[in-house]
Amino acid sequence: MSFSKAQDLIRLARLAATRREGISLEEICEEFRIAHRTAQRMTAALEASFINAEAMDGADRKRRWRLTDPVLERLQLRQETAIEALEIAGRAAEAEGRLRHAGALGDLRDSLLARLAPKEALRTETDAEAVLTAMGYVTRPGPKVNLPPAVLDAVIEALRGPFRLRLRYGGLDAPERVIEPHGLLMGHRSYLVARQPGRDETLRNFRMDRIQAAETMDESFAFAPGFSLKDYAAQAFGVYQDPAQYGEVIWRFAPETAARAAEFRFHPTQVFEHQDDGSLIVRFQAAGWIEMAWHLYQWGDKVEVLAPEGLRALVEGHRRADFDALP
Repeated sequence: MSFSKAQDLIRLARLAATRREGISLEEICEEFRIAHRTAQRMTAALEASFINAEAMDGADRKRRWRLTDPVLERLQLRQETAIEALEIAGRAAEAEGRLRHAGALGDLRDSLLARLAPKEALRTETDAEAVLTAMGYVTRPGPKVNLPPAVLDAVIEALRGPFRLRLRYGGLDAPERVIEPHGLLMGHRSYLVARQPGRDETLRNFRMDRIQAAETMDESFAFAPGFSLKDYAAQAFGVYQDPAQYGEVIWRFAPETAARAAEFRFHPTQVFEHQDDGSLIVRFQAAGWIEMAWHLYQWGDKVEVLAPEGLRALVEGHRRADFDALP
């Protein structure tokens, strides 16, 4: 179901709940400015989506649909899940420049919160914000590793607390360990940022696809002082963190590709320097040479690594001149 159709279904459910006698096909056509056949499909979706939806024939021999419980707010999904989903979708839409969709999703989120009791709304918003603050999305094109749903659910529940996690990491015979999750970096490969209190206070990245099992514990903890997932994520080019590689990165794009490269946001700290010969120099601070190399390969011989030397050596000999298109 598309986003606009989902909105229409929610609106139809509200009308069916608030009108004492329900709503007829003719009224649906008028309210939504749609054809009779489309109105029939909407009522079918209403009956399929709400177990308390019923159709009755009135004295005027017209069939009307209504919800038996007039308090529509009691029929919604668990609110923190709905709010999280809408907020994540809204942030993704905003990042992609789909501002109209982002605004509509924000309005829908606010509408759901407004229909809750104040105490419930505050709890729901707090729980949702805890998860959203701890989920940093690193968008990169290409395949992504599927995450085990049970593991992801346990991680999100732990982030909502925050609570400690008991997990089995690595092989099937790996010993259990207890960690304190600080955030989740989502990308082509996803990492859980966490401390291991039985070891030391260092923040480490745990590959989500290597977590064999996870259980949320009834033990809360305090985040590392001053921790910010946004700042932590910005230390890397992609999602992988390697403090030994962190430093200034300098790339030079050939004149014929400079305009295209200028359209990219390679990193939040990037600075562009347009050169007299038409080339473009990009500077930023980050680590993760292997992920940089994966991206640079797409540019063929149209980009040159000026720094660091380790990255320059990694891509040297792999710069091709026969690519038909730029990224």
